[in-house]
Amino acid sequence: MRRRIWPLYLAAWLPVFPFYVLATQGEGLYTGNIRIGEGMLAAACCLGPAIPLLFLVWPLTGYLKRANCSTVASAAIHIGSAICFTVLCGSLMYVFIFYHNLNTRKSDMVQAVIWQSWMYFLMYAVTAGIFHAIRAIETTRLQSIAISQAETLLAKSELTALRNKLNPHFLFNTLHSIIALTRKESSAAEAALLKFSDMLRYILDTEKSGESMVTLDEELKFVGDYLALESLRLGTRLNVEWNIDEAARYHLVPALTVQPLVENSIKHAFNPHSRPGKLVISARVNNATDTIDIAVSDDGPGCNPQLMQDSSGLGVKTVARRLKLEYGQRGNLDIKTAPDAGFAIYLSIPLETA
Repeated sequence: MRRRIWPLYLAAWLPVFPFYVLATQGEGLYTGNIRIGEGMLAAACCLGPAIPLLFLVWPLTGYLKRANCSTVASAAIHIGSAICFTVLCGSLMYVFIFYHNLNTRKSDMVQAVIWQSWMYFLMYAVTAGIFHAIRAIETTRLQSIAISQAETLLAKSELTALRNKLNPHFLFNTLHSIIALTRKESSAAEAALLKFSDMLRYILDTEKSGESMVTLDEELKFVGDYLALESLRLGTRLNVEWNIDEAARYHLVPALTVQPLVENSIKHAFNPHSRPGKLVISARVNNATDTIDIAVSDDGPGCNPQLMQDSSGLGVKTVARRLKLEYGQRGNLDIKTAPDAGFAIYLSIPLETA
């Protein structure tokens, strides 16, 4: 910022100089007797000392900002500096008029110095205001960048937490179910182990590659393996209905987007209850909005929407935050639920083809 401010500062003064030249030739403009050389000399005398001196206000505003001075203290310092600047530049101008306009009446000289001193004071006030505004804008920009980077790091750390959470979460229950299967049906146990290994491979592959985007088809296969393993424990209580538009399968979505939503339903609609339940997973291409619309719903007990917002759960909140960071206003997550009315989550993801 320090390197860029000099050219901008000097460029801002370029239109002021010809204005001053014309301002010193007010009588000449009226009579037609314009003396450009004299006007340029007068403008150089008035602005020459002022331009470099006013630039010293830039480091002064930086000091006031670093020192975290109060508004009153900053105003007092600026008023004192403005007075010093006005007196110095006014004195130099008086000397110039005295030596170059010996025939000028003393009253005219005093009047010119008074008016120009008032202009110096205004110059200082405008310059200080602009410099403070520039620093405030720059501070806001840097804060915005820092917030954005912090949110991105938070989303990445939460995605890592989701990956790490998945392994131990399944490890005990799944292996326990597989061990039970080996005693009854070894082929089913082998199939379950393969699904479990596919799930771990999916997680490791996305983590190793650093890619956060996968095709919807890959994500749904991962969800299918997850549900197949959960069905070992839940049995006939878990009834899954798939409504997938084939055209949507090969568009990109953030990895681990659908699975946390399905896991949320398993946790709240199936785990606490012994009755059978229905889980519906749907996805379709919405050509009107150029998005993939994904829905995960269950016929469980539902909950109070406010309790959902206040919960400490990681999965759904992480998905919502990742959509916001990845797509801004174009990505959306909506929740519809109420006590005894089931739970439904709707995702809207902009179309991207692999």
